[in-house]
Amino acid sequence: MKLLRSRPSPPAPAEPGDVLAEAKDLHVRLGSRQVLGGVSVSVRAGEVLALVGPNGAGKSTLLGALAADLPAAAGGVRIHGRPAADWSAPELALRRAVLPQSATLSFPFTVEEVVRMGRAPHAAVSPADDDLAVVAAMAATEVTAFAARPFSALSGGERARVALARVLAQRAQILLLDEPTAALDLKHQELVLRVCRERARAGDAVVVVLHDLGLAAAYAHRVAILCAGRVAADGPPAEVFSDALLSEVYDQPVEVLPHPRTGQLLVAPKRNL
Repeated sequence: MKLLRSRPSPPAPAEPGDVLAEAKDLHVRLGSRQVLGGVSVSVRAGEVLALVGPNGAGKSTLLGALAADLPAAAGGVRIHGRPAADWSAPELALRRAVLPQSATLSFPFTVEEVVRMGRAPHAAVSPADDDLAVVAAMAATEVTAFAARPFSALSGGERARVALARVLAQRAQILLLDEPTAALDLKHQELVLRVCRERARAGDAVVVVLHDLGLAAAYAHRVAILCAGRVAADGPPAEVFSDALLSEVYDQPVEVLPHPRTGQLLVAPKRNL
C-alpha cells in the first residue's frame, strides 16, 4: 500500500515583535573568501529591517543566508525557532519568500502566470484563495493592466514589479527582498517601500536590501549597517544614522539632517561643486 506524504502546513500567525528569523555569529564563505564574519541580526514580525552598506559589505549574502539558500561556515540561522537546515524546501516556501536581484525566465509566461507561480507552495489547497492572492498582489504592485503581456516583453522596472508581485502572492510571513527598487523610477520606489510597510503592518517580517539611505531612513523600522562583512550598527534609523558613522562606512562624507518642514531624516553625500 502506497503511503501518502502529508502536505506541510503554513505557520501559525505571529505576534508583533516575534523573532521569525535570526542569524547568530554567522560566518559565510563564498569559495575561499569570507564574506560574513560573525554577523548577528534578528528579523521580527511587524517590522521592516533594511540592510544597508557599501558594495561588497555582505548584504546580499546575509539575505541569502537568512533565506537558507547559503550555508553557514560557522554560527547559524534559525527560522521560526528552528535551524534553517532542519526545514524541508516545501516547509521553507510556506515561511519565507525571496526576491532576488534579477528575474529572468526562459519561457514566454504571461505576467499573471509569473505572479501565480508564487502560489505553488500552497499546492492548490484553495483555488479561490490563489485567485484572491494573485489579484491582490498585482494590484499592490500596479501590474494588473498588463497581466496578459509576456514577461519577456516588459521593461526592467516592470519586470521588477512583477517579480515582487510573485513574492507577495506567496503569502509567506518572512519577505526577503534584494534591492527591489534598483530598476524603478521614483514613483515605484516609493510604491515598493509602502508595500513593505503595509506587509509589516499586517504582521509580516520584511528584510530589504537598499542602497538608497533616504528610503531606508523613511521606511525602515530598523536598519543594519554592514561593513566588510560585519554589522557596524543595528537599530532605528534615527539612532544609528549619523554623519560620522555613515561617512566612515561609505568612505565618503555624508550628512544626516532633519527635513526643514517635516523633520523627517534626510541622508545625503556632502558635495563640493
